[in-house]
Amino acid sequence: MEPPEMINIGKLVLKRWEPAWGDEAAKAVQESLPELQPFLPWAHDDYDVDTARSYTEMSASNWAEATEFNYAIFTVVGELVGSIGLMTRMGAGALEIGYWIRSAHTGRGYATAAVIALTRVALALPGIDRVAIRHDLANAASGAVAAKAGFTEVERLHREPKAPGESGVDVVWERR
Repeated sequence: MEPPEMINIGKLVLKRWEPAWGDEAAKAVQESLPELQPFLPWAHDDYDVDTARSYTEMSASNWAEATEFNYAIFTVVGELVGSIGLMTRMGAGALEIGYWIRSAHTGRGYATAAVIALTRVALALPGIDRVAIRHDLANAASGAVAAKAGFTEVERLHREPKAPGESGVDVVWERR
């Protein structure tokens, strides 16, 4: 089971992360900290080029181990607008999608378009019968993306918050 390394979806291109994009990834995260920090524990003030490169190296390793498939999201003119990935942590037959969009590019439908495309790819993989999105209840933007992408809410789970803006309630959405 391995998704393609590049997915062209018209106005966007999803490309498997490469270490060479570390500088731009760090810049995108730093520019987006006010929106990312409340919900993503890895989004911190000292997120720098080394941190971004470590992420891309980890992504390459996880891809090789078939545990995560992470993509940079680019416009067709090559501007980095975010990240999206498939994770196997939900067990057999399922893949979970995680995503974030650079603050300057939110509200344009990029997250929804990327989620729809990656969901289509995921559901075409052998042995995958469901794709899930999991986000904190307080993260209304992620919930809106899940709904617009045709996912259905299936459960709410209580847990300890990991980031400062979290409520401690995860909302789980699925598409089959």
